[in-house]
Amino acid sequence: MDKSVLELYGNRLRVRVCGICIRNDQLLLVNHRGLVEGDFWSFPGGGMQFGETAKECLTREFLEETGLTVEVGDFLFTCEFISVPLHAIELFFTVNEKGGNLKVGTDPESGRNQIIQNVAFKAEADLKKINTAHLHGIFKKTGKIDEIIALRGYFKL
Repeated sequence: MDKSVLELYGNRLRVRVCGICIRNDQLLLVNHRGLVEGDFWSFPGGGMQFGETAKECLTREFLEETGLTVEVGDFLFTCEFISVPLHAIELFFTVNEKGGNLKVGTDPESGRNQIIQNVAFKAEADLKKINTAHLHGIFKKTGKIDEIIALRGYFKL
């Protein structure tokens, strides 16, 4: 784990809101550096700010990270990830594109040490080619997009 990532996110509980956005049977993912050795593909989203609703957070995060404006849909599931020094609670929602142009965005918390490397829609065949250690932990439950969108409940990753 990069020192900058550790300083930003380590040794504290982080509440994140994540969106599942599908276009043409492909899942939108963001590639981060510094979390694991090599690439780490996860869902767009990020940390809630005090006084911000989950849907407001997700709308802001999508615009920052992907350049897309979205409409936040239904709540799906919660993930808890604990791997000291990281601890995150993630709330997952469906997301529908409303506008904007897909681009590699920024993470304002990272400043000059940006961790977002790429954003891309990935088909199931693309996901199968990526080592699960380089994918969000929910992909250990399933690599099928329709099964991810059908998940409900709480998952300890």
